[in-house]
Amino acid sequence: MTRNTRPAPNPPHDPAELGELERELLSIVWNLGTATAEQSRELLARPLKDSTVRTVLRRLEEKGYLKHSVENRTFVYRPAESRQRVAARAARRIVDWFCEGSAEALIAGMVDSKVLTRGELERLARRIAEAQASQLNPAQTTEAPTPKEAKR
Repeated sequence: MTRNTRPAPNPPHDPAELGELERELLSIVWNLGTATAEQSRELLARPLKDSTVRTVLRRLEEKGYLKHSVENRTFVYRPAESRQRVAARAARRIVDWFCEGSAEALIAGMVDSKVLTRGELERLARRIAEAQASQLNPAQTTEAPTPKEAKR
């Protein structure tokens, strides 16, 4: 029997407020696609009680980062949002805090500080060109590459 849970809260939770354990568990679920509390606990860098892991997973669900279904009385968690969407919200917070709302200032600072590799700059330039083209032709859309695709 499978049961889904309630929708994510509105407005979205601020990723900057996630704790270290929350970020680690969220990363595990993103990497696996779906995960139980037991699977997640086994992949953590430190030993924790199963009840602690279940509590943090439940809180991540309450904050809108995860959803769960029930399979044979076991909660199976999956991402409610993509890693890229959460990262974009976190980046927006940085832009607001440090760049007076200018995403361009953030990117320029990353370029000037050599934070981005040549390959990342090339992929970013292609994404910008595609975004500009899709504004002219709204039927064309492009998804962000997964972290594995971005490393190629």
